[in-house]
Amino acid sequence: MQTIIPTIFESIRIPIPQKAIYTRLGYRKGKTRILEQTGTIIQTYIEEAMDIITLKGSALNLKILKAHDNILELEGNTVFKSASLLKMLGDSKETLLMGATAGSDIMDEIKDEMSGKDMTRGIVLDAAASEIVDAALDWIMSFYNHELSRKNKRLTKRRFSAGYGDLALDNQQGFFHLLDMDRIGVHIVQESILVPEKSVTAIAGIVNL
Repeated sequence: MQTIIPTIFESIRIPIPQKAIYTRLGYRKGKTRILEQTGTIIQTYIEEAMDIITLKGSALNLKILKAHDNILELEGNTVFKSASLLKMLGDSKETLLMGATAGSDIMDEIKDEMSGKDMTRGIVLDAAASEIVDAALDWIMSFYNHELSRKNKRLTKRRFSAGYGDLALDNQQGFFHLLDMDRIGVHIVQESILVPEKSVTAIAGIVNL
């Protein structure tokens, strides 16, 4: 039996997702006024977050063997149960599993600030880390879409994560092991939570153009 090995991205570089970070912080364009001094401070913290974060990722292309009765069976004896996931995948014959992490240094910094040192900086770092690691999944999808376009294929625009909708959080265990996330500095606890906290996984479908 052929061993299924994920692709590891040791270093992911992306532009700062400014709009997403400000939205997570509660700012709305045209509705929320930011004082110049406040904006400067927030921007400084966002850039500091980017410097602290070490983005790494993992991705794995798996064929769909069965997709019916709310059950998705992938090669490698992987099974997910979710009606919403199957609906999102549509006519896909293959999937892309992906994971990314912002690393442990940013979480150490956030915890230090949130303990009372500088709550404002901690909140900004936390929001920035969440959006930056999510943007890393966008980067992985863009990378694969470039490759897939040569085969007249593309990824579904949406992706689905464990713990979302009716895809139970315990499916995180499957994502973690298939993606060899320990190779990018991530481990998983008994409650199916990824550590460091700013680590994410998702699945997208692959469809013909």
